[in-house]
Amino acid sequence: MSGEDTIPARESPDQATPAEIEAGRVLFAQACTFLAGAAEESRLPPGRLREVAFAGRSNVGKSSLVNALTGRKTLARTSNTPGRTRQLNFFDLGGRLVLTDLPGYGYARAAKTEVQAWSALSENYLKGRPQLRRVLLLIDARHGLKDSDRNLMASLDTAAVSYQVVFTKADKPKPGDLAKNLETAAKELARHPAAHPVIAVTSAQTGAGIAELRATLAAFAEDVAIAREAP
Repeated sequence: MSGEDTIPARESPDQATPAEIEAGRVLFAQACTFLAGAAEESRLPPGRLREVAFAGRSNVGKSSLVNALTGRKTLARTSNTPGRTRQLNFFDLGGRLVLTDLPGYGYARAAKTEVQAWSALSENYLKGRPQLRRVLLLIDARHGLKDSDRNLMASLDTAAVSYQVVFTKADKPKPGDLAKNLETAAKELARHPAAHPVIAVTSAQTGAGIAELRATLAAFAEDVAIAREAP
């Protein structure tokens, strides 16, 4: 990852400036179209734009988050059935950024060999995609980090791939439980060299945290210059 793409750490996602929020709104108001689907490495589309990938356990809400960010209900398929996404799906956002929806890891209703193939494809993509600027590691706010998440974090640390934890379904747990899971995750992330220090807290259902996450992602888009407010 190039240093110029690093976003300065904030105390919380709520500290995004009005200019950053507006940049995110403008970016995600652009047309977002399905670019390609890849079930094998040879089918990965050529990378002409910077990319941000969405990863997480099966049924963590990746497709719902992509839909919420883009304001489109059916851009990415959603389902209550874990393991429905069975390929890497690429979406072109206004010709300025590519969003990549990865197959969920963990539970999946598929043959073991098929699951292994998805896992290998995702791992090769994450480690060998030079235009990949950040991985958003989605975590169910009700449950916090799991061992499968930790395995991916360790792999991304080794490959020096920048990633940021995004809590999904933040409207589901009680406030006290959410705060506890956030505190636990933050302490653990502090020990991971490739982890971004800020945890984004979102709900596709209520829209909480969506504008702030858009602002974060806008900093990675092509030809974007965000004017930061003077302190």
